[in-house]
Amino acid sequence: MCLRQLLQSSQLQRAWRAAFLKHVQGRHPGAWRWTHSGGGPYRAVIFDMGGVLLPSPGRVAAEWEVQNHIPSGTIVKALISGGENGPWMKFMRAEITTEDFLQEFGRLCSEISKTSVPVDSFFSLLTSERVAKQFPVMTEAITQIRAKGLQTAVLSNNFYLPNGKSFLPLDRKQFDVVVESCLEGVCKPDPRMYKLCLERLGRQPSESIFLDDLGPNLKAAASLGIHTIKVDDPETAVKELETLLGFPLRMAVPNTRPVRKTMEIPKDALEKYLKDLLGIQPTGPLELLQFDHGQSNPTYYVKLANHQLVLRKKPPGTLLPSAHAVEREFRIMKALGNAGVPVPKVLDLCEDSSVVGTPFYLMEYCPGRIYKDPSLPGLEPSQRRAIYTAMNRVLCKIHSVDLKAAGLEDYGKHGDYLARQVQTWIKQYRASETSTIPAMERLIEWLPLHLPRQQRTTVVHGDFRLDNLLFHPETAEVLAVLDWELSTLGDPLADVAYNCLAHYLPSGFPIQPGLSDCDLTELGIPTAEDYFRMYCLHMGIPPIENWNFYMAFSFFRIAAILQGVYKRSLTGQASSATAKQTGKLTEFMSNLAWDFAIKEGFQIFKEMPATKPLMRSHHTWSLLRTPGTRSYVTSTDSSPAHASKGALIFSPEGLPHRVRELYQKLKEFMERHVYPAEPELQRHQVSAERWTPSPLVEDLKEKAKAEGLWNLFLPLETDPEKKYGAGLTNMEYAHLCEVMGTSLYAPEIFNCSAPDTGNMELLVRYGTEEQKARWLIPLLEGKARSCFAMTEPQVASSDATNIESSIREEDGFYVINGHKWWITGGHGEVLFEQVCVPKENIILGPGRGFEIAQGRLGPGRIHHCMRLIGCSERALALMKARVKSRVAFGKPLVEQGTVLADIALSRVEIEQARLLVLKAAHVMDVVGNKAAALDIAMIKMVAPSMASRVIDRAIQAFGAAGLSSNYPLAQFFAGARALRFADGPDEVHRAAVAKMELKHHS
Repeated sequence: MCLRQLLQSSQLQRAWRAAFLKHVQGRHPGAWRWTHSGGGPYRAVIFDMGGVLLPSPGRVAAEWEVQNHIPSGTIVKALISGGENGPWMKFMRAEITTEDFLQEFGRLCSEISKTSVPVDSFFSLLTSERVAKQFPVMTEAITQIRAKGLQTAVLSNNFYLPNGKSFLPLDRKQFDVVVESCLEGVCKPDPRMYKLCLERLGRQPSESIFLDDLGPNLKAAASLGIHTIKVDDPETAVKELETLLGFPLRMAVPNTRPVRKTMEIPKDALEKYLKDLLGIQPTGPLELLQFDHGQSNPTYYVKLANHQLVLRKKPPGTLLPSAHAVEREFRIMKALGNAGVPVPKVLDLCEDSSVVGTPFYLMEYCPGRIYKDPSLPGLEPSQRRAIYTAMNRVLCKIHSVDLKAAGLEDYGKHGDYLARQVQTWIKQYRASETSTIPAMERLIEWLPLHLPRQQRTTVVHGDFRLDNLLFHPETAEVLAVLDWELSTLGDPLADVAYNCLAHYLPSGFPIQPGLSDCDLTELGIPTAEDYFRMYCLHMGIPPIENWNFYMAFSFFRIAAILQGVYKRSLTGQASSATAKQTGKLTEFMSNLAWDFAIKEGFQIFKEMPATKPLMRSHHTWSLLRTPGTRSYVTSTDSSPAHASKGALIFSPEGLPHRVRELYQKLKEFMERHVYPAEPELQRHQVSAERWTPSPLVEDLKEKAKAEGLWNLFLPLETDPEKKYGAGLTNMEYAHLCEVMGTSLYAPEIFNCSAPDTGNMELLVRYGTEEQKARWLIPLLEGKARSCFAMTEPQVASSDATNIESSIREEDGFYVINGHKWWITGGHGEVLFEQVCVPKENIILGPGRGFEIAQGRLGPGRIHHCMRLIGCSERALALMKARVKSRVAFGKPLVEQGTVLADIALSRVEIEQARLLVLKAAHVMDVVGNKAAALDIAMIKMVAPSMASRVIDRAIQAFGAAGLSSNYPLAQFFAGARALRFADGPDEVHRAAVAKMELKHHS
């Protein structure tokens, strides 16, 4: 088994859990509020899924109906319609397919509501990761139930998904038995479901408790002799379950456990010390629990009388030099508390080792929430973003402390922080080294040669991460920053990089869960790049260029710390029960560190000056290369966000789940609504009413809105909070835009047509709030259209300096005169004569036009290329169908050699262009529009010409029919040919590419 598999294996996690449970149950039964050996009447707890472990379909439906303007109660009425023989029950017994269910269910909903109901949208939401998440209170309850030796089961009315898998978004390892209606062919309240579950558990009805939110299901269970709990609220249900079982399902003090045997401290001596310190004579005993959090200094919860305290001490045994300095922790927290940084209130420092065996300090216990999982399960996207924003702001507050005023000028050395830190952690690693790790050896040589120059000196926390913050139980307010053991004075950017480690670790990582395999956009969590930009914005500083050094150093330091924990575990000193597992993790972390070192710009040691790292563009230099040659890679490498942005995705199957759902919905919408409407839309286009909006298009727009297929174009970088659009990256949108490109009418239906997309992006980027309210919002809502007027009949308008139109300021207005043609939407010819525009309508300000135009040359200007791929695909599909059905010279066209050659050449050219378009979109995502200028110019040069050739071959295969209005080919060809002007002449793009290529090699 490889290391990554080992780290993510459930076998390892189960072993840790079993060891912990054995330890707790066997040695510390009195630590629980109630004692219970598992010898009571109940031996198993059976859970329903929807409404108990997850939100019920009814609850999901209620919110969805409000958002989609569907009459309240429509979905629930349709769900119960027909009883046992209704579509919902038949679907859950796997008697009908998903397609048949949605068709029948949609008809029912429409009859009930007297309006069209997009049931596909509801079904997508119901089965989405965003909704189908287990309630944390139930997760904790199941853990405690199993810890007591009781069995657990889930009894679910569920169904098959279109991919053939059953819908059960739960961790199956939580349950001894899983009974699914779609697999068994029976549903609750059928008694056979309950009997099947009891049989597999090997339990009698009287030994079991069943939780459900529906009366009929509970009644059926009770009739068999099973004790039941009705779940109206998960929290209340868990309290009732606690009463029945006789033991707590939630710890009284969060994140604590009974004190581990190797970490016990003398309670009598501590109690005497506390009585003297607090000046009290308590009547009850001292309560002592150990926090299960942290790898270094043992931390305890202490309660004496009405005083709740936290004690933090050095670990026992011989320690590494300068490590575990609780004295420094006490000093920094006291100083920072006075400076307004949220830290626990410290009470006393005891350096007398005779009390508990080592020096320690005391602070007040502060109730709150510690988020151990950086993906923040159970929260809404907006809540997650608020948590990360609050974390970012408190880090800025720490880095803004006035050292002199706080009395911390001598808390550490000034300057050369990174050089000293590198040497410190090299020494720490050498002192705890147990075997040779190649990546660590390379880093030990590489890091000193690549040190960035320190810009500022501030307080640095040294271990700043989400799970070292205590949050308010109900808001995103940080109540306290914990664990100051590694604090000193130094380079604040080291804290920021360390804070982003989780972005590059997998979610199943045993020491600290990560985010590298999560869809951050869907979760609402900022990428590492966004988080760093947020920090720079809050601090008022420019971003740095050598971010990858800071990341390499951060992972190296973690590797050294883990090695120290592992070394202590061999002598029984480590405070964590999982410390022995860290031996293998040291190598894993060091390899991650080396990955970042290579990204920073690999240098042959001592042969190149460390002060001038290799300049990097999105074309990275291969590690082993022939001088003067360039090696292209599939993913770009110089930004801290690259890992979170992900690699280049070639096919829709590789898209994140949320985007894949959008892609599938879009394809289905095109099949159901857009393609069938094309003949009518074409007739409107040539009718006398062509200057007025098509009623059919307006109707399809409303349908698209209802299904969430609206304003998909706005890139995430422009709209990071997804205030205006769907929050897709350029690369993600490219796959969807290709689908829209298969129909000339589709972009407008989804409000993703040119030039509206570019103009809306322009307003989002540069418009004032008043301008946004007046023009952006109507455009976003599809209530207005916009145009673009550049080309002039008298001059070569591809050269902007030729343009003859004029603008002058006069009496609070700008007066425009000019002659334009090929205006958007009909390609009209327009004279602007003394056109007065109020001054407040100008965007960004006078003289900023070129700047705005360059900004607009971003995503909105490559959407044409994305759509052309779809247009070409449809042309090729029509061509293939045509040549199979037509006969010429005695045999089908498909057997003609020239036709076969045309098909092959078209396929190759489409694939080449698609890869180039996707690469351009990806480069724009990870290094920005400006850095992607070469890629953008190349696709503008390639895509329209490719489309013209593919469509022309298709027309040739159709013969005269290809020129008619019976097929979209003629319009496709005209559009593709026009883009070779509208998107800039080929000659301009070729010249731009050549200049950039020559500049690159020079």
